[in-house]
This record gives sequence, structure tokens and C-alpha cells, in this order.
Amino acid sequence: MNVQTKPAIVTTGPISGSRKVFSSPEGRPDIAVPFREVDLHPTANEPPFRLYDTSGPFTDPHFSLDLDAGLPQVRGAWLAGRGFESVAPRAVKPEDNGFAPADRLVPPCPAERAVLAGPDGTMVTQYEFARAGVITEEMIYVAHRENLGRAKAAEGAAERRADGEDFGAAIPEFITPEFVRSEIAAGRAIIPANINHPELEPVIIGRNFLVKINANIGNSAVTSGAADEVEKLVWAIRWGGDTVMDLSTGRNIHNIRSWIMRNAPVPIGTVPLYQALEKVGGDPDKLSWEVFRDTLIEQAEQGVDYFTIHAGVRLAYVPLTAKRVTGIVSRGGSIMARWCLAHHQESFLYTHFDEICDIMRKYDVSFSLGDGLRPGSIADANDAAQFAELDTLGELTKRAWAKGCQVMIEGPGHVPMHKIKENMERQLKVCHEAPFYTLGPLTTDIAPGYDHITSAIGAAMIGWFGTAMLCYVTPKEHLGLPNRDDVKVGVMTYRLAAHAADLAKGHPSAKLRDDAVSRARFEFRWQDQFNLGLDPDTAKQYHDETLPKDAHKVAHFCSMCGPKFCSMKISHDIREDSERMAGLEQKSAEFREAGSKIYVDEAAAD
Repeated sequence: MNVQTKPAIVTTGPISGSRKVFSSPEGRPDIAVPFREVDLHPTANEPPFRLYDTSGPFTDPHFSLDLDAGLPQVRGAWLAGRGFESVAPRAVKPEDNGFAPADRLVPPCPAERAVLAGPDGTMVTQYEFARAGVITEEMIYVAHRENLGRAKAAEGAAERRADGEDFGAAIPEFITPEFVRSEIAAGRAIIPANINHPELEPVIIGRNFLVKINANIGNSAVTSGAADEVEKLVWAIRWGGDTVMDLSTGRNIHNIRSWIMRNAPVPIGTVPLYQALEKVGGDPDKLSWEVFRDTLIEQAEQGVDYFTIHAGVRLAYVPLTAKRVTGIVSRGGSIMARWCLAHHQESFLYTHFDEICDIMRKYDVSFSLGDGLRPGSIADANDAAQFAELDTLGELTKRAWAKGCQVMIEGPGHVPMHKIKENMERQLKVCHEAPFYTLGPLTTDIAPGYDHITSAIGAAMIGWFGTAMLCYVTPKEHLGLPNRDDVKVGVMTYRLAAHAADLAKGHPSAKLRDDAVSRARFEFRWQDQFNLGLDPDTAKQYHDETLPKDAHKVAHFCSMCGPKFCSMKISHDIREDSERMAGLEQKSAEFREAGSKIYVDEAAAD
């Protein structure tokens, strides 16, 4: 009997207080971009409030879910028009699934997709199209998405932009497809979009766009299989994960990934080195370029949108970590450092980098150049090993661009607050403004169990300084594998950090939501306040712990202050008194202007 015959039912249905809507860019009715809309209380006299939506079809009540068939092919027609070749897929090998025995093998997702590859001499990647001046459907899609699908988003944008500090970024008042194209062409942004991932709802990652967040999922030797991983994916994107990385390390990696890819509306990233290591029995010394190359092709054909490649971990840099407090904390970095020392050779990821570029370009898999020497403790922040690797990543960025590939750069790690800005400034300089993608950074090491908070502090700061995407951290960081609740807490915490960064940068759409919540709060529109927040369910739950009745949803107080001491209720009273006094003063002024005379009806006097 198999461990998992097929994924079980996953979480579906609208997020509380909102509904799924679709909007098309001007002149492109064939492109439907999803959003969430929150209907506000009639007393607000405001239209529905539109929110960015990462949840895919899973929150659409009109969508008929069939995990076996996979999600609708949003990009199917776009890809069909580009002349890509349909190629014979690479044969699945026993080692692809960690040599799982037949009675423990998870079956692959039955959804069939042709395997596409870019012919030699033709444009394949979003970077190549952008450099050639071509605006793709993906570029049109993400521009509409960034503007929340409203042309009137430009109204008041200049004022909101001026209210922020963007540290030299060039955030426009309104995102156009041409602006998207120019940012991708300059290497400042990427759209991770493998041509074998037609189900993808495109997203843009770059300094001059909304800050994105990534959530990690992955099975291990002690977890069950496909059902858990698909549900983790759906759960993470429901609450705001813009991308998801599959960091699986156990058996059934290939087949579980097939379920994830066919049911993923967001970009999926991986660390191919993890699966390559499984193929050689977990012994880093046995890794080879041939095994790694085969793994790249395998995952690219499945549709993975970006690869973390630790090509900056070079033999000469390993001794620089010897005196660190926590050594090399990156799994990929430690694997490659071990290989370099065992063979006393330069990393095959570095020596074969041009060949890696050729493979990734063929499918438009984006680079996420890994920070294998990132600091794993405050004591090691901003040291020689970290910055030596960063310099190499800058070199590799130019080489990847020359090959036509999209690139982003991974960053730390553990960095105290006063050293964070240096990381951003240095990355912009040596990596030529390629998008920065950071894990936190954690700003202190003293809070096991609360590292989602220690890292969110650093994430908000580095996002403000210019980082394009933040990799979430859960409360289980350094302690164990996160569960469903941990994933939600991690996503919510990082959604908050990303929004705080957008707000500080002066992103035109960010402040609109804050102002909407503030108005609802001051006007005691409790349900609107819940629904406009990041987590309506938790907000309502906390409120209902002390004031559960429906009547309390219109009360002009909460349990914190009660009816007599509510500052906002008192503010309303002051405002009403001021208006009443203003009316009396106006009448008094009119009386004085009339000569202060009391007119008496003459007929009545007679």
C-alpha cells in the first residue's frame, strides 16, 4: 500500500470578509489578474477596497478544484505563441525519488503537460525579451497587479511617494508595462517564470516594486508526502506568500514536486543541490557535475521557476570561516565547502557556471545566487567570508546576464541593526542592482522560539533600504520543522515586515490600506477593521474573546478601555462639541454684525 495515493482535499474558500475579483489591463481582455476586494460598511460611503492576492484559484468559490488535473494554464496561450519546442522529457530514475521502494513510492501527479524548451537562437527568457524591447504578457500582467488593477491608483500617488524615503530607488507613481520591461532589461527586476510552469500567475521581484515574501515548505525523512506538501503550499499562499521554495530532502522528492508544480499559482524555487545529494546517498564527497547537471534538467523540465545555486562558495573562501563562532550555517554552503576540501578543487558550481547558465536559459529558470557563507550569528556578521562571496556573486551576475538569464542575489542571515544598511549598499554596488533576497536578517541571537520577530525587525529595515524579497522565518527557526500554524505565523509576520518597508519607501499603494484601516478604527467599524487587516480571523477572535456579541461590532469601545475611557469615543465627543461651539460662535458673530439688536415683532408689542 502506498503512503499517499493522491493529495487530500486542501484548504479552499474565500478569506474572511473578502471576495475574489478579476481585472483586465486596458486593451487586454484576455488577461485576467486576480485580486481580493473587501466590501466596507455602508456608513463608510467608500467603494470596496482592493487588495493584492497571492492565493490562486483556491479562494475562488467558482473554481472547481481537481488536484489530479492541476490548475488552469494561465500562461498556456502566451507560451504557445512563442514557438518553443516540445521535447521528449527526461526519463524518471529511481534516484530521483531517493530510491523509495515500490510500497513507499508516492505516485506522480497525473496532470499531463508538454515539456517545452527554447530552441537555440531564439528568445526564451523574460530578460532576453526585455533587452530586445519586447513587452511580454507576463510584463503586462505584473504591471496591472502592482497597481492593484486600477488606473486611478495614480491619483494622489505623488504625495504618497514624497512621504517616504526610498534610498535612491526609482519607484514610479504608476507602474506601466514599459517600466516593467525597462527594469527587467536593466537587471533590477525579475519575473521568475519557467516556460514549463503554465499555471503560474506571474509576479515581479525588484527594488522598485512591492516587497515580496517567500515561504519555505518541504518534506523530510520523517514526514508523510504529497498531501502535506500541497496543503503547505496552499496554506502559505493563502496568507500572502508571493513565492514558495520546496526544500524537500527525503524520499519521493521528484513525484511530490510534480504535485506541487501542477498546483502552484506562484513561482516555485528549489535548491537542486539537496536532491543531487540524495542521489549519491547523502555523501557530499560523491557529488559530481554530472549528477548536478542531470538534476538541473530534471527540475527545469518539471517547471521550477528559480534555482538557488551556491556558486559563490569557492575553495579559497572556506578558510575565512575557520574563526567564525558558528562556521558555515547554510546547508548548500556547507555541502559545497565539504566537497571543495575533500577534492581540493574549485567548486564545480563555479567551474561549470556557464553550462549552468545555458541550461537555465533554455527553460527560463531564474538564478537565486545563494549566500552559502552567510553569517549564522551576530558575531559573524559582515565578515570577510560573507563579503568575499558577495563579490563573487557580483561577478557571476554579469556572466549570467551575458547568457540571457534572470538573476537575484541571496543575502543574510544574522546581522545586528547597525550593520544592516551596509549589506544593502554593498550588494547594490557589487551586484549591479540585481534584486536582493534576504533571510531576515535576524537582529539578535537571544530569542529561540521568537526568531520570526527577531528576523522581522531586520527584514523590515533591509526591505526599506532596498531588498526586493524577504524569506520568511517561523517561530521554529533553529528548533525544528514548522507545522501549519508556524507557516501562517511566519507568513503573517513577513507580510507585515514587507508592508512596513513599502510604507517607509513611499510606495504609492501601501499607505492607502493603512488609511482605510485607520478610518475604520476611528469610526468604530469593527468588521471593516478586521477584514482590512492582514489576518481577519485572528483579529476577530481576539476581539470576540471579551466582546463576542453582534451588538459589540457596532459598539463605540473595546474591552481595553471600556465605554467611559475610550480615547476615540472621547475624540468623537470633542469633535462634536467643537462643531457645536463653532456653530454657536458663528451665530454670535452674525448677531454682532447685525448691531447686537434684539428685534421685537411690532404687532405683538402693540
